[in-house]
Amino acid sequence: MNDNSTDLSAFGIGVDLRDGYAEVGDGVRLHYVEAGTGPLVVLLHGFPEFWYGWRRQIAPLVEAGYRVVAPDLRGYNLSSKPDDYTEYTADKPAHDIQQLIRVLGAEKAPVVGHDWGGSIAWTLAMNHPEVVDRLVILNAAHPRKLNEGLKNPHQLERSWYFFYFQLKGTPEHHAERHNWEFFVHFLRDAQPPYTDDELDRYREAWSQPGAAKGMIDYYRAAVRLGSKQKVLTIATPTLVIWGQQDRFLGADLAEPHAEDVPNLVRVERIDGASHWVHHDEADRVNRLIIEFLGADQPRADA
Repeated sequence: MNDNSTDLSAFGIGVDLRDGYAEVGDGVRLHYVEAGTGPLVVLLHGFPEFWYGWRRQIAPLVEAGYRVVAPDLRGYNLSSKPDDYTEYTADKPAHDIQQLIRVLGAEKAPVVGHDWGGSIAWTLAMNHPEVVDRLVILNAAHPRKLNEGLKNPHQLERSWYFFYFQLKGTPEHHAERHNWEFFVHFLRDAQPPYTDDELDRYREAWSQPGAAKGMIDYYRAAVRLGSKQKVLTIATPTLVIWGQQDRFLGADLAEPHAEDVPNLVRVERIDGASHWVHHDEADRVNRLIIEFLGADQPRADA
């Protein structure tokens, strides 16, 4: 697992980091960063981030006594990048994470997901509930709510890039030609703003061979094949954290239907926070996650 361990101190996370690689089947190899000891917690980043998107959460979770693992999702940074967009339907990266949890030696773990990582976390909890101890979702609509939202003209306007990303080759080539400023545009709402050093780390990740295409192929798969996703009831205790000033997703998408997530503990709406709620309100988000993971909530199998 940790066959390519390197010194990650330059990332400035505040705790000792270890990186490793996990073979998760179907020729896919996930890169991940790990810190701490204790019960496992898995953090799933969104677009256009990579594991580094959790830089404000890793140390607080380690200090709270957890072993934190933040993978690069398939298609991102140092993980495998299947070439066909059909390899990016939500069930396939969800299967990657199920296998990753097993490879890491755990039977189950809390899973925290933001944006696309949240979409994958929803799917993981539907398809592989046996490995998800608790579920924390940050600004990622439940699949049924997202499909409903994309029929709304106001949400369609917010989600314009879903359709731009359907153009073959154009979005990734445009982004690369202009020093990835198109991807930076998606991050501009975060407060405090990403520093030049942080953006350089993102540009390095986006510049990995095949990464830009892999990242965008999630959108191609969602638009072309997403309606085929089967929606199953999620019995896992679930916390949703939602930045109310999300430029991409309307606040009406925050709360899943009760029948889809009957063990929803609550939706914590954070006024003034953008789509990048884990950066905007890092201390509050960290506190909410740690309290939820440690709380005596009823279990899905209780």
